Amino acid sequence: MPFCNVGEYQTGADAANNKDIKIFYRTYGSGPIKVFMIIGLAATHDSWNPQIEGLVGTVKPNDADDRISGDGGGNGNGIEVCAIDNRGVGRSSIPIKRSDYTTKIMAKDAIAVMDHLGWKKAHVFGHSMGGMIASKLAALFPYRVMSLALLNVTGGGYECLPKLDRQTLSIAVRFLRAKTPEQRAAVDLDTHYTKEYLKEYVGDKTRRAVLYQEYVKAISSSGMQSSHGFDGQINACWTHKISRTDLEMIRNEGFLISVIHGRYDVIAQVSHARRLAKKLYPLAKMVELHGGHLVSHERTKEVNEALLELIREAEKQTSPHDWTNLSGKSNGFWSMSWNTSNGHKSEGGGGNEPIMIGVAETITRIMRYMFGIFVLAFEYIRRVPRRISPVRVGTGST
Repeated sequence: MPFCNVGEYQTGADAANNKDIKIFYRTYGSGPIKVFMIIGLAATHDSWNPQIEGLVGTVKPNDADDRISGDGGGNGNGIEVCAIDNRGVGRSSIPIKRSDYTTKIMAKDAIAVMDHLGWKKAHVFGHSMGGMIASKLAALFPYRVMSLALLNVTGGGYECLPKLDRQTLSIAVRFLRAKTPEQRAAVDLDTHYTKEYLKEYVGDKTRRAVLYQEYVKAISSSGMQSSHGFDGQINACWTHKISRTDLEMIRNEGFLISVIHGRYDVIAQVSHARRLAKKLYPLAKMVELHGGHLVSHERTKEVNEALLELIREAEKQTSPHDWTNLSGKSNGFWSMSWNTSNGHKSEGGGGNEPIMIGVAETITRIMRYMFGIFVLAFEYIRRVPRRISPVRVGTGST
């Protein structure tokens, strides 16, 4: 099985701390273009399968026993993909201490795998928590990045909190009560996809019915994520932050960025992704699609086209100003509040409406932040060995 011993590719304290850490990875296809994929919370590398197939034409890994010569890379893209299980999930090591899980540490895990493979640079794609890790990797090691794709990502911390409404509160309660694969599958579907998508028919069955069976099977057959791994990855999300220095490091390197998001994501709100994209102007392009948190599964064709476009334009060394679809106007707070709340730029100068929207946005952010602090305090207070049912690694990711 392909494993990377992380400590062997690090020095100093990092090498000492990670000498027993192994990261499981898989490679697919072949060619001079390298793509490194980092998945989200509680998910394993194969959650990238729709994108792997779209990029290299197969989901059969290069180390598969039954892989025939020439299998993979058949679409002529000349791409080799590597996808990993993050520490704390799947076949990778599961440290016990929460402090061993941060996006900085996990970004260094990814770099160790790249070193293990002999990859000097790669197009780095991340989904959700994986997008946070990819962002941190791009800030710490910008010279290793050809382009950056951030799918359904937020800035971490309180931005990890879902939108506070009846739907998400109901999902949260059902998630905590889910004790069987069937209960968990039902919750996951409402978390990952839009209602419209689940109501669509595939033959004589709805997508909900088809996906429900797939989720139950995946959850039942796959291994449990330990409480240590789940708690650690949650810690990585809560403690994640991209500082001004991080943003400058990314902007100075000048690689192209695609921020891809489902408009109806109930986990990672699209307003946070818009704000992050704006901070990365002029390098970033914002791609909003009709989908939920797993927009990569719900809108596979559009996501794959966006990723291939990013690779193609980055390889051509397209100018960021020719790439971005964002406005170069003020990044000021009030301007951003107006843009993210309404999905368009304010025009004209009539009245105090933009200011009032800005005030409302400020109050909302403060309330979310306070709620986040409450949630964190509550989690620490009620710490017990199994305060939450361990997550089974399956089809979805958060």
